[in-house]
Amino acid sequence: MSDTKLHPAVTLRLYTDRKCFGPGVAMLLRRVRTLHSLRSAAMDMEMAYSKAWSILREAERGLGVKLLHSTTGGRGGGGAALTAAGEQLLEAYDLCERELREQGDALFRRHFAFLTAQEADKADL
Repeated sequence: MSDTKLHPAVTLRLYTDRKCFGPGVAMLLRRVRTLHSLRSAAMDMEMAYSKAWSILREAERGLGVKLLHSTTGGRGGGGAALTAAGEQLLEAYDLCERELREQGDALFRRHFAFLTAQEADKADL
C-alpha cells in the first residue's frame, strides 16, 4: 500500500488564442516581487534570464497589460517591480486559484468518495 493519499490537482491557466498566464508566470512574478529583480527571480527558478523575459513578454502580449516595470542597471543598480496591473492580476489569480482548489476538493470528495472509502478499507488490512 502506498503512503500517498489520492487527491485532485487543480490549477488555473488563462488563455486567449494561446496560454498567456498560469502557475509558472505567477511564480515568476511572486519571485520578482520578493527579490526586486527579474534576473534574480529567473536564477532562483533555475531559468535563463532570456527565458524569463520571453515568458513575461508573452504573458503581457496575451493579457494586454504591462506586468513588470524594470529599470536598467548602472551606478544606482537596476531592479524590477510589478506594475499595479501586475499586482492586481496576481492577487486575482491567487484568489481564484485558491477558490478553485477548494471547490475542486469538495467536488472530488463528493464524486470520488467511493475511492477514499476503499483507501480507508485498505488501511484496515
